[in-house]
Amino acid sequence: MTIPKEIREACQDMVLSEEQLKDIMDRLLKNINEGLSKENHDSAAVKCYVTYVQDLPSGKERGRFLALDLGGTNFRVLLITLGENHFDMKSKIYAIPQEIMTGPGVQLFDHIADCLIKFMKDHNVYKEQLPLGFTFSFPLKQLGLTKGLLSQWTKGFNCSGVVGEDVVSMLKDALNRRGADGIEIYAIMNDATGTLMNCAFETLDCHLGIIDSTIDPCAILNDTTGTLMSCAWKNLNTRIGIIVGTGCNACYVEKIENVELFDGDKSKPYVIVNTEWGNFGANGALDDILTEYDREIDRNSLNPGKQRFEKIISGMYMGEIVRLMLVKFTKQKLLFNGQGSEKLNTKGAFLTKYVSDIENDVPNSFTKCREVFEELDLSHASDQDCMNVRYVCEIVSRRAAHLVSAGAATLINKMDFNSVTIGVDGSVYRFHPNFHDLMVEKIGQMVRPKVNFDIMLSEDGSGRGAALVAAVASTKS
Repeated sequence: MTIPKEIREACQDMVLSEEQLKDIMDRLLKNINEGLSKENHDSAAVKCYVTYVQDLPSGKERGRFLALDLGGTNFRVLLITLGENHFDMKSKIYAIPQEIMTGPGVQLFDHIADCLIKFMKDHNVYKEQLPLGFTFSFPLKQLGLTKGLLSQWTKGFNCSGVVGEDVVSMLKDALNRRGADGIEIYAIMNDATGTLMNCAFETLDCHLGIIDSTIDPCAILNDTTGTLMSCAWKNLNTRIGIIVGTGCNACYVEKIENVELFDGDKSKPYVIVNTEWGNFGANGALDDILTEYDREIDRNSLNPGKQRFEKIISGMYMGEIVRLMLVKFTKQKLLFNGQGSEKLNTKGAFLTKYVSDIENDVPNSFTKCREVFEELDLSHASDQDCMNVRYVCEIVSRRAAHLVSAGAATLINKMDFNSVTIGVDGSVYRFHPNFHDLMVEKIGQMVRPKVNFDIMLSEDGSGRGAALVAAVASTKS
C-alpha cells in the first residue's frame, strides 16, 4: 500500500522546506535579540527573561533538598538526596482540579502548600530546614533567584490575582498561613533550566537547566532551566535546555554583555536566559506557515494570538491538530469512506499520546492504530485508512520536530561554542519514537560548520534540576 496522492497533497501545507526553516531561524534570532535588549524588551514577543542562574553544578553537590514542580494538571513534591555520582529521589504526584486551575490564585498556592507540608510530614522532614527549589513552568519575569513575576498563564491555567505578582511570595504567604514559615526557597526557575542543570551535574559541559526550592525557597525557575541544570549535572558541556511536552520552551547560556536587563553579578561571564520562545509568532512572525488547523486551535484557545510557536509544536495541541485534519479529510471522503464518528468530532478526543502510539507500530502492522480507532469508534477503518492516518501523524510530528530543531540550531549558532550539549525533556520528546532522531538530523543540517552537538535526555529536569539549583544556590549563600 502507498499513500494516495490526494492525502499527500492535502498535507502539503504541513511540510516546511529548508528555505522556510532557515527563514524562521532568522526571524527567531531577531526576536531573541529584541527580548535581550533594554529598548525592545517590553514589546518583544520572545521575552528572554533573565533567570539569575549563573552557577552550574560542579557534580560535587551533596545533601538533601526539596523541590516543587508545577507546570500542568498535576504537580510534584520531591525529596532528593545528592551523593557522589548518584541521587536518590522520593516524590509524589498531586492532582490540580480544574476548579483550582481557573480559580483564585490564593486557592492554588494554598493547595500547593497543603500538599508540600503533608509530603514533608509523611517523609519525616517537616522539622528539618531543607533548601527548596521551585520549578514554575510558566512565563516569569525574574527579578532575582527567589523573585519572579508571572507574565501570563499558559497550559490551561487561568488563576486570578497572580499575573504580575511574585509567585514565591504567594507560596511563602500560603506556607505562613499554615505556620510553616521555616521553609526556605532558594531558587525558582522553569523546567528547561532544570534540565540543563541536571545534565550538567552528570556531564560538566552542560550549561542549561532548571530548579526550584523547598520550604525555605532558595530559587524559583521554570522547567527549561531545570532541564538544563539537570543535564549539566551529568555533562558540563550542556548549554541549552529544551522542553517539548505539554508546552514548549528553551533556555540557554548567554554572555552577560548581551543581556542588557541583567543587574546581577557582572563579574561572572554568563547567565542562563529563559527565552519563552513558545510565544514566538505572537507578533505575526509565523503567519506565513500557519495552517487552517493551527488558526482554528488558536481561535478556540484560552489565549488567542499568544504562544503561537508552542501551539504548533507541543503535546497540548499536537493531537488536536491531527484530529482536525482527520475530520476534514473524512468530510472530503479521503478517510473512513466518509464515515467518521461522534468521538472523532469531539474536541480533544484524539490524544497526543495516540500520535506516538500510532507511529510506534511496526511498518504495515496496525495494532496500535486499531486500538486507537476502537477508542474513537472507528472500527470500520480499512488498512489503507490506518496507513493514511499514520502518515498524517508523521507529518504533524515531523513539523514539530523540525521547528524545535530550527530553534535549537538558532541558539547553537548564536552562542558560538564549538561543542554544545542540548538537554531535552518533556513527554513528546521522551515518548515519541522518532522525535530525537528527527532533531539530530535536522539540527545537523542547520548549525554552523565544525560545530559538535549532542542531545541528552534529561532525567527529571524539572524535579532534580530544581533541587540542583537549590543545592548550588545554598552553597553560594
